Amino acid sequence: MGICRCYEPGMLRSIATTTDFGGFIADAPVCIVVISRDTKYYLEDGSAPTENILLAARAHGLGSCWVAGDKKPYAADICRLVGAPPGYKLVSLIPIGYPTESPEKSKRPLSDVLHWEKY
Repeated sequence: MGICRCYEPGMLRSIATTTDFGGFIADAPVCIVVISRDTKYYLEDGSAPTENILLAARAHGLGSCWVAGDKKPYAADICRLVGAPPGYKLVSLIPIGYPTESPEKSKRPLSDVLHWEKY
């Protein structure tokens, strides 16, 4: 597994224009690129640290967003762009910055999402 921290404006713009729905990455001060060795469980290997990074950003008052990487048509292009070694796959892109808005969302009751013994 590997993590690449991108913060130069030119690189952020390149990443943003390479993705299909990540145009806002160009406006972020930093984007973390999570890549993993192409193994049987590469997606799990990269998803766990991705979630931890998202939680850590939130704990520090930062905004972040999981931008899909795995199986996207641009995945190999992003890997080349950041100089990932051969045999690595893109798992996620995580732009991080200070949020311009903090919309409040209502949460479903725990009883709607937690089930005991059976669904």
